[in-house]
Amino acid sequence: MKKFTFVTLILTSFLLISKRSDAQDYQTAVGLKFGGFENGPSVKYFTQSNVALEGILGIRDHGLVITGLYEIHQEAFNVPLLKFYYGFGAHIGSVGRGNYKRFNGDDQYYGNSHILLGGDATLGLEYTLPDAPIAISLDLNPRLELATGPFFDLAPGLGLKYTFK
Repeated sequence: MKKFTFVTLILTSFLLISKRSDAQDYQTAVGLKFGGFENGPSVKYFTQSNVALEGILGIRDHGLVITGLYEIHQEAFNVPLLKFYYGFGAHIGSVGRGNYKRFNGDDQYYGNSHILLGGDATLGLEYTLPDAPIAISLDLNPRLELATGPFFDLAPGLGLKYTFK
């Protein structure tokens, strides 16, 4: 819990020291997201200069999870290509029989397949390389699982995306 509190305070401080950016560095990005529980392809699309929709197909040891996020992006630390972002969304998925890993280490074994359904949030930083169509992100993704819970999960994430203007 101490780690969670510390990381939450650090990411929240980014919001307090960020300023709004009126232009995104790209319109669409496709790439890979590596997380604490799932890894897989992702797509991000800006609907406004600072608002993006992101979809992630997370592949687990024994299942799939689809996550959709609504994100707000702001310039961070007065660095034009560095963005702080935060947002919310939801996930739905299915996992088969096996060990279901959780953030707090309280893993649970399920003898049958089951549905995953719940709410998600995201807090992170994304840097767009100045001379290449590449964006790199680092984030935290809190998740409230409702279908098999309720319980709370928190997963770190690393994203690598190819950007399109």
